[in-house]
Amino acid sequence: MHADTTVTSKKAAAVAAFAGLDSEPGVAKPDPILVIEKVVRRFGGLTAVDVDHVEVQRGSITALIGPNGAGKTTFFNQLTGFDTADEGSWSFNGKQLKGVPAHRVARSGMVRTFQLTKALSKLTVMENMRLGAQNQRGENFFRALIPGSWRGQEDEITERAEELLERFKLAAKRDDFAGSLSGGQRKLLEMARALMVGPELVMLDEPMAGVNPALTQSLLGHVKDLREQGMTVLFVEHDMDMVRDISDWVIVMAQGTVIAEGPPDTIMSDNRVIDAYLGAHHDAPMSVEEAEEQLQEAEAELEAEIEEKA
Repeated sequence: MHADTTVTSKKAAAVAAFAGLDSEPGVAKPDPILVIEKVVRRFGGLTAVDVDHVEVQRGSITALIGPNGAGKTTFFNQLTGFDTADEGSWSFNGKQLKGVPAHRVARSGMVRTFQLTKALSKLTVMENMRLGAQNQRGENFFRALIPGSWRGQEDEITERAEELLERFKLAAKRDDFAGSLSGGQRKLLEMARALMVGPELVMLDEPMAGVNPALTQSLLGHVKDLREQGMTVLFVEHDMDMVRDISDWVIVMAQGTVIAEGPPDTIMSDNRVIDAYLGAHHDAPMSVEEAEEQLQEAEAELEAEIEEKA
């Protein structure tokens, strides 16, 4: 009963944080953990990302959606240090991160997973988990020669890894090679390994892509659980049912820019979003002027055909 109350309060707190906010791109949040300013990434003559201003609310689950080619993964790459933005800046907990390499971004408490999992296939599941822990004393060459200086820490890391594998239902796979896992199990492993850092912000790039439907609900539950543990989640996803189910706020990208923000239900009925996915005015009724214009065009084509036959 107490656990259910906690879950409800965390969800309610996240939703309450967005109460009264305008559903417009760049709207200010009450307590942003991540703030992005004028980030631009170009590839030759193509502008892949051109985000003016975005804030991610602390303690919430925020979805980043948009059609293929909208620039979502490229945007993720800029923020997490896997690519370099041409312009702009962004801060995490008030600390500027532009130009900071990926491993330092992770150490600051901002971690990500990938659409195509990055599990090290020739290492066991447990070895993959241990690699996720930060500031390991045994990684220093000279300390590695003195087992007593790092053995205790490694035992703590292993214990933490065991707890996470148990939570993610991977304990039975601890000694299996990561390469032997199914696609869904690799997603679970990557998410569990990311938590070895003890992050504040977890960024998930299409966590459901290629996952067997039997594991989908398990992954959904784990994403929700991140918020209940006090973490902030920013995830890219194409499955609108999933977005509606787990997100507190939705940011929409199209052609590299943010075109809309808002609660899930509001976003799903936003004409800007519908246009981005399905084309402008795909199901909107025609105005009188549009109908008259189409009629005139049809009559002109008909008269032209009659004249040709004559």
